Amino acid sequence: MAVVMNLEWDGVTREQYEAVRKSVDWEGKPPTNALFHVASFSDMGLRVTDLWQSAEDFQAFLEKRLTAGVKEAGIQGEPRVQIYPVHNLFTPGFRAL
Repeated sequence: MAVVMNLEWDGVTREQYEAVRKSVDWEGKPPTNALFHVASFSDMGLRVTDLWQSAEDFQAFLEKRLTAGVKEAGIQGEPRVQIYPVHNLFTPGFRAL
C-alpha cells in the first residue's frame, strides 16, 4: 500500500540538504519504489513530503543510503517523521508522456 511520509527537521539548512542530495544521488539512482519527493524550508528548517510504494521501501532507503548521507553532511538531531497510508492521489499538473 502506498504511503506518504512527512518529515520535519528543525535546523537543517539548504546547504546541508543539497550536500545530502549530492551524496545520496537519489535523482541519479532513484530509490526502489520511491514515487514522489518534494522538499521545502520554513523558518524552522527542512520539510519533506515523499510518496513511497510502502513504508518498508522508505525504511530500506533510510537504512541503506540516507542515514550515511545525513551523517556525512553533519546534520544533527532527529527529524519528526510521520507515515500514513495514501487515501487518494491527484496530480493535475502531471501528464504522462
